[in-house]
Amino acid sequence: MDFAGWGEILIQIAMKLLLILLLPFLSCFGAEDWRTHNKRADELLLRDHKIAEAIKEFDAAMMLEPRLGPQYWQRGIALYYAGRFDDCRKQFELHQTVNPSDVENAVWHYLCVSKQSSPAEASRIMIPIPQDDRVPMMQVDAMFRGTGTVEDMLKAANSPDSLFYANLYAGLYYEAQGDAKKSLKYIDLAANKYFVNHYMGMVAKLHYKLRRK
Repeated sequence: MDFAGWGEILIQIAMKLLLILLLPFLSCFGAEDWRTHNKRADELLLRDHKIAEAIKEFDAAMMLEPRLGPQYWQRGIALYYAGRFDDCRKQFELHQTVNPSDVENAVWHYLCVSKQSSPAEASRIMIPIPQDDRVPMMQVDAMFRGTGTVEDMLKAANSPDSLFYANLYAGLYYEAQGDAKKSLKYIDLAANKYFVNHYMGMVAKLHYKLRRK
C-alpha cells in the first residue's frame, strides 16, 4: 500500500477517535436542547402568556425526551388554557402514573373534564388521591368531590402558601361551577393579595389576566 493509502486510513481512524471523544459532549448538547425547549415553554406560558407557542415548545421537548412525557403537568395546564380539554385530561391521567399523591393533578383533571363534559361527570371520575400532606390539599380534594365545602377549605389554610392555594382553588372551583363573579374574586386574591412567587403563583396571574378580558 502506498503512502497516500496509509494516509487515508490514518485520517479515517483519527476521525473515528475524534467522534468517540466528542460523543459525551454531543450528548450533553442534546440533553440541553430539550431543557431549552422546556424553559422556553415556561417563559412563553407564564411570562408572555403565549399559550399555543408554549404548547409547541413542550411538545418539542417531549419529542426529544419521550420518557419524560408523564412529568409534563405544566403542559396539561397550558392545554387547559388553550381549550384542548381532551388532551388536557389525558396529560393529567399520564402524570398520575408518576405522581399518584398530588391533589392538584386530580383537580386539574377535574377542570378539564368539567369543561369537556360537566362538573358532575368530573366529580364521578375524579382521580383518587390517597393522601396529600400539604395544607389545605385534602380539603381542596373534598371540595371538588362534593364531600366538603369552600368554607371548610378556606378555614384550613394557615400559612401564606396555603392561603394562596386555598384562594386559587376556590376560584377554579367556582369557575367549574359556572360562577364567574365568585371565581374572579378568589382568583384576584390568589394572584394579588396572597400571591406567592412560584410556578402556580404565575399560573394564578395568567388566569386572572385571561378572565378579566
